[in-house]
Amino acid sequence: MSQPVFGIIAPHPPIMVESVGGARSQVTRESIESLKIAARLLERFDPDTVVIMSPHSPAASDTFVIETASQLSGSFAQFGASNPRYDYTGDPELAHRLLERLSGAGIPALDRGEVVSLGSGELDHGVLVPMSFLDPQGRWPLLDLSLSWLPYEQHRELGRQVRAAAEDLGRRIAFVASGDCAHRLTPDAPAGYSPRAAQFDATLVRLVGDSDFDGLMTIDPDLVEAAGECGLRSFVTLGGAAEPATARVLSYEGPWGVGYMTALVNEHLVAAPTVDAGSKGGMPGAPEHEIVALARHTIESYVTRGVIPDPTLLHDPALPRRAGAFVSLHRLDELRGCIGTIAAVQGSLAAEVVHNAIEAATRDPRFPAMTPAELADLEISVDVLHEAEPCTLEQLDPARYGVIVRSGHRRGLLLPDLEGVDTVEAQVDIARRKAGIPAGAPIELERFRVDRYT
Repeated sequence: MSQPVFGIIAPHPPIMVESVGGARSQVTRESIESLKIAARLLERFDPDTVVIMSPHSPAASDTFVIETASQLSGSFAQFGASNPRYDYTGDPELAHRLLERLSGAGIPALDRGEVVSLGSGELDHGVLVPMSFLDPQGRWPLLDLSLSWLPYEQHRELGRQVRAAAEDLGRRIAFVASGDCAHRLTPDAPAGYSPRAAQFDATLVRLVGDSDFDGLMTIDPDLVEAAGECGLRSFVTLGGAAEPATARVLSYEGPWGVGYMTALVNEHLVAAPTVDAGSKGGMPGAPEHEIVALARHTIESYVTRGVIPDPTLLHDPALPRRAGAFVSLHRLDELRGCIGTIAAVQGSLAAEVVHNAIEAATRDPRFPAMTPAELADLEISVDVLHEAEPCTLEQLDPARYGVIVRSGHRRGLLLPDLEGVDTVEAQVDIARRKAGIPAGAPIELERFRVDRYT
């Protein structure tokens, strides 16, 4: 049975790593935040091995070089960083099986361990930069591949053989295509300037966004040469490994005259249960929306390690930049926590979700703080609130609108479309009692809509 392949296209400028670039790394903030999203999805996919192709791994022009070492490591010392080395376990069994398959398919390939000059086991920055974001602790075994100057079709076939070798061994793999885009975007770019570089990047981003990996192999060679790129062959290889590949570009930016694209491939493989087919979470079995994934990652990180993750940029264009948001938690069909804000309090919607997710998991006064044992069965929904408007009792509908009940300084809120709340009277009464407003006291009403992600 075919094993699914989840893929990530990742840039690799060392300056993006904080220990190298310091404050300058924030110039690539969009790429950094995109890689954080990719890291969460990779963790959820939980591969047996991560296969990575780097343009900077030791290479030969007319053959592919396959790393067979059982221990891999590297550091950013050459870029002035003082942080420790990154250590990974290799996957020599998969590497040797791949070499066997490539030999049988007539595709030139070398065992890096058999060529002394290639320095087996040492990881280059094309591997280390993406993996420092995706798996800094070396959780998964790593298989490092080099590209070559063989035709694009040979690279795509390499990707197919990677997948086949993994299937032979029952491996569930993720494929990281490390590579930058054009290196000649501006007059001060390190590789010089070409007015066609921006055209190449626009073409590359469009083709990947359209999931057209065949189209990558037909880009005008003169345009490729003018751009001075380094990632195209990695991206083509990923297309072969993950076909039929469906891609989504998370970000593109071009600081320092170099283009950086981050994208997800076959994101649908990273599926989590959904509970409300009528919400923006989609049909049951669909992937979690990124705003729910952010809430889940926040809760898991805080409950297990006491770590509050950095608020991550959200890329769905339907999401507002700032808004009030409620995070609701359920276990075994029972409410386990619900905390939110009527209007934006934090600097971004992502920060709002991070804050309220922690509050719902650990500080809802109705429940004890969540324990790690409860995480596996946790169902999460996030309600993003639209602006409230004054209304009358007759203008309420508990299925469509939430309600805010005010009396003096007291204010109670109830979200819409809640099980068991079928009438306007019940909705208003529950919100009134939540606020501690006495029965018969004069009240003012507001209604609001929500976008619910489950």
